[in-house]
Amino acid sequence: MSIPFFPDHQLANPWWLLLLLTLPMFAWLRGRIGASPAMAFPAVKLLQNLGSSRRNRSGALFANLLYLSLVFAIIALARPQRIISSDEIKSEGIAIVVACDVSLSMLIQDFYIGGQQVNRLTAAKRVITDFIKGRPNDRIGIVAFAGAPYNPCPPTLDHEWLLKNMDRIQTGIMEDGTAIGSGIAAAARRLDQQKIKSKVLVLLTDGANNSGKLSPQDAARLAATLGVRIYTVAIGTPGMHLIQLPNGQTINSGRQEFDTDTLEEIAKIGSGNFYKAEDLSTLEGIFKTIDELEKTEIQHRKIVQADDKFYWFLLIAALLCSGHLLWRQTIGRTAPAIA
Repeated sequence: MSIPFFPDHQLANPWWLLLLLTLPMFAWLRGRIGASPAMAFPAVKLLQNLGSSRRNRSGALFANLLYLSLVFAIIALARPQRIISSDEIKSEGIAIVVACDVSLSMLIQDFYIGGQQVNRLTAAKRVITDFIKGRPNDRIGIVAFAGAPYNPCPPTLDHEWLLKNMDRIQTGIMEDGTAIGSGIAAAARRLDQQKIKSKVLVLLTDGANNSGKLSPQDAARLAATLGVRIYTVAIGTPGMHLIQLPNGQTINSGRQEFDTDTLEEIAKIGSGNFYKAEDLSTLEGIFKTIDELEKTEIQHRKIVQADDKFYWFLLIAALLCSGHLLWRQTIGRTAPAIA
């Protein structure tokens, strides 16, 4: 039973409060006991200064201490408690690695953010950042690959650290090329180290496999044996493009083509899906779809603990009762009335 005006408190045994209804009856019966004891003397004048009973407000107050102590004792029997509640969250998280292409072609500026032209890598990192923020209970890491893979951000639950290190995903660190098979294998190795049942690989690339010793299909089969689900995303628009290098030089990308057949086969081997994104909104929609497909199981359990406070009321009752007894044995002591 909750206590009015004290939302974080309750009474464990509220039925004891029914005893409070008996106190007025006891007070009434006490007043009906009869006249005070009296002694008759033939010469009353000789004892007129003895045994006189003086009642005043302080005497009435001390006389009522017994009733007040009973009130606190009954409240103690009702067991007031302070409620201590907490939510226990059990999360069956997912381990996710995003394998992001960082070849020079990812510097092609055919995406727009807020009306401003940006390159594919910037758009990809923007969407990956939002994806990470939306999955706080999952271990997420990033593998980057060009002609060879490297691991800028291993899978972690520390998403704040992960987001701060997004700048480590950049072109020019490894030799140029598109080693899709090596990227998948590197991501699968990272996922295999995670002691989590559900493991997901999101492959994001803008080209065809032209580097590395492992074919994308063989790498996908290896990942599938490790229980990894694979989603593939082709990013960018086909055709001829100019690439603005970090040193200011501009080069021609040649004709941009996508090996969609290979990406579809990889997704099929990995029991996932293939997507194609030619603009930012489509890319955002793809990652939103993947986010909805790979739901993290979260169980909420409310734990309620109670901290007993009855002993405070019991202590007050004892003090009041002691005060009443002390008063009765000292200044409240009376002698029989003189008749």
